[in-house]
Amino acid sequence: MNIITNKKNALLFLFMTAGHFLFAQIDKKATEETRNLYQNLKTISKEHILFGHQHALEYGHGWSGKTNKSDVKSVTGSHPAVIGIDFSDFSGQSNDRIENTKEILKQNVIDTYDRGGITTVAWHFNNPASEGGFYWKDGISTASISLIKPGGSHHEEYKEILKTIADFAKSVKAKDGKLAPMIFRPYHEFDGDWFWWGKKYTSREDFIAVWQFTVSYLRDTLDVHNFIYAFSPDNRFNSEEEYLERYPGDDFVDLFGMDDYGDFGRDGKYDLVAAKKKLKIISDVAIQKKKLAAFTETGLESIPNATWWTDTLLKTLQSEKLELAYVLVWRNDTVSPTHYYAPFPGQISVPDFLQFYKDPYTLFEKDLKNVYRRNFKLR
Repeated sequence: MNIITNKKNALLFLFMTAGHFLFAQIDKKATEETRNLYQNLKTISKEHILFGHQHALEYGHGWSGKTNKSDVKSVTGSHPAVIGIDFSDFSGQSNDRIENTKEILKQNVIDTYDRGGITTVAWHFNNPASEGGFYWKDGISTASISLIKPGGSHHEEYKEILKTIADFAKSVKAKDGKLAPMIFRPYHEFDGDWFWWGKKYTSREDFIAVWQFTVSYLRDTLDVHNFIYAFSPDNRFNSEEEYLERYPGDDFVDLFGMDDYGDFGRDGKYDLVAAKKKLKIISDVAIQKKKLAAFTETGLESIPNATWWTDTLLKTLQSEKLELAYVLVWRNDTVSPTHYYAPFPGQISVPDFLQFYKDPYTLFEKDLKNVYRRNFKLR
């Protein structure tokens, strides 16, 4: 069915069965705005894809702490449709730093909601049982998933950390008095070995136990009802069976994702055939299970390929009949001259990115209207 013919003006309205999609959202008490966002993301994914950028509003290439600024907006006139933030400083830091971070991110989330954009949350979780931060460091880090599961030595501490997250989720009350929904993506890239929760350091059973407890405790005990829960390994799978090897079950996941830099030009290596296959797997799983799918992280550091946006990313996304709600590229560092994944004024890929921006398939924040309501449409 052809839903959209005009990116800017056409009505995007494809609710079925008396105004509802039969999608398997896991929180039956989710707020109305969260339910609407969930269904609208599925609708969007049938004909379009939202563009996202990590830490887009907090800082960018050569700047930080500016109001209503992003590198993407400086290039296109619009913020990304999806803004990435991180709960990394919600634990393992001083109380002052935790509270300061919460206030900054609270305003970020509320402002994004008020403008009509969407927030997704990564969690670079500092190891609660050892030094070393969120990365695995030989001789320092502890394999801690087994320690924070129910019955583990650090389980009570883990519950306190989750309470901090729950308090934040309940604090993001916007101008309309509603809580801003967020896509929460814990334990990402769990099939790699660079994080302490990686596959090398934890059993399948312990990983699933911690995931299930995390969702249940936030949703059912702490009454967090404005989260959409995303499951996103890295790209180390070649089949649906491999992708779902650590899947915690249909009652604990709303969105199927994948992080993939390696197939998209990292170290000069491209394998777009493999990339298409993997994206098709997550899209198909989501369709089968009546859930969402998204390309949760990708990008090419420094964007040395001037036509990467249209010749690599866009062509790959459009090469199959994929249903992906959004694609998110990683952050633009404030001080590094090379660590950036979205263009800024003067960067060599700007002309191509503008073509990517103008393509009817891609949506940015300016394209959205009422994404948290049932009468959602494109501007």
